[in-house]
Amino acid sequence: MDERAGIVPTLPRSNPTSSYWQDPPHRLATHRTTSELPESVSTIIIGSGITGASIAYNVLDNSDTSSVLMLEARTACSGATGRNGGHTKAKSYQAFLDNVRDQGEEEAAKIARFEYRNVKAVHAFAREHNIECDSWEGDTVDIIYDTSHWNRAQKAVSEMRRILGEEDAAAQYKFHDASETAEKFLIEGAVGSVSYEAGSISAYKFVLGILELALMKGLNLQTETPALEISRSSRWTVKTPRGSIEAERVIMATNGYTAYLYPPVKGIIVPLRGTVAAQRPGSRMPKEGLKTTYSFIYGNGYEYMIFRPPGSTYAGDLVIGGCSTKAQGEGLYEWGTTDDTAMDPEIGQYVRDSAAIYFGSQWGEDDPDGRIRKEWTGVMGYSSQGFPLVGMAPGEDNLWIAASFQGSGMALCFLTAKALVTMMDGEHGERISDWFPRAFRMSESRLKHKFRGKLHMKAPMDLELKAGCEAQPEPQECTIRS
Repeated sequence: MDERAGIVPTLPRSNPTSSYWQDPPHRLATHRTTSELPESVSTIIIGSGITGASIAYNVLDNSDTSSVLMLEARTACSGATGRNGGHTKAKSYQAFLDNVRDQGEEEAAKIARFEYRNVKAVHAFAREHNIECDSWEGDTVDIIYDTSHWNRAQKAVSEMRRILGEEDAAAQYKFHDASETAEKFLIEGAVGSVSYEAGSISAYKFVLGILELALMKGLNLQTETPALEISRSSRWTVKTPRGSIEAERVIMATNGYTAYLYPPVKGIIVPLRGTVAAQRPGSRMPKEGLKTTYSFIYGNGYEYMIFRPPGSTYAGDLVIGGCSTKAQGEGLYEWGTTDDTAMDPEIGQYVRDSAAIYFGSQWGEDDPDGRIRKEWTGVMGYSSQGFPLVGMAPGEDNLWIAASFQGSGMALCFLTAKALVTMMDGEHGERISDWFPRAFRMSESRLKHKFRGKLHMKAPMDLELKAGCEAQPEPQECTIRS
């Protein structure tokens, strides 16, 4: 892992795989507000995903005088946000015990509440501003295939209820045994499942809606204009292929690519390529569509899946992703990879097969037009501690960062942007300390933690030993053979 974590990211590559969400492209996909770049602005935001777009909106909503320039290396929202799996899902219980151990009860509770509120805030903003983005709110279910994860989930939820309170919205989970899981969620062979509040959304349409609002407030959006270098003399200068721009402050909303521009986070924020596919459901799947979104959790990995809600394009389609640990070496070579122009064939095959395998006899025959409607890859960012890095870069006045969202951007980014803008406005955290996790803040000490890979997924062996039983493996037919 040390070798993979130390790879310096590239710029976002030209001609990436075509994302389901970006077909057809939005009318702002190649937008340039002005034909030439300005020589100087007050704020430069690098990146046009959910983080960058939400930061731009908040900066302009707070000030009538700020001149804000957004640089995007490719088309608008062409990075991880526009290439995700469509989930708005907090899954806070999965990391809760680790957070209690490492951060303390108060901070663990703050993280869980923040994730829940972020998901709710995304859908509320879409409603308030009439953004057409296939926003759906309902339940999700985590199908659990081994006793270690099952025992850990029960312990985590018990602790959440004790610490947050039985009635806290962020601590509401329901457990289902194997029989109920098969009957209610159409999945056989699981130890059990846990359901809770979540949702789905076209993050691409949502972010383009935010960008439209920001443009009305004065944003200068420049797509296909990569930031090549950041330097400072009296002011910050950002170099691009079309010229250089000076600014009072620069914000890197660059997630897995951040170390390209800011070398101190090399090995601290590490890219991970993810794989996603949109699939037509099998002939025996419910004609009215599924009622919940899903995750499938087993020993060292998981998959996640949504259904496209009624009224959306291709309603009933399943969008499923994950599977990286199914490749040779548990997919180690996907770490450090920023090539979203290609797909690993082994992981790609597993993604294509996984939904039909999980639903088994409930799947039926593939659609006459084929199972796969579209498949693609995207680049996420993971940190050495499993949390985002948010705040001013240490020792660098007015160089700001909001990155490394652990593949869970839709549960983290929207309110993180609000927190960052509050920090930049000089509040120094006083107004946000009650709700924004301290663990997310950028600091010198966070640049010293060795990268350990994806955290919070492997359940400790002591939980299964205490239960007096061995962990059950995931279904054998799910295993990719080399």
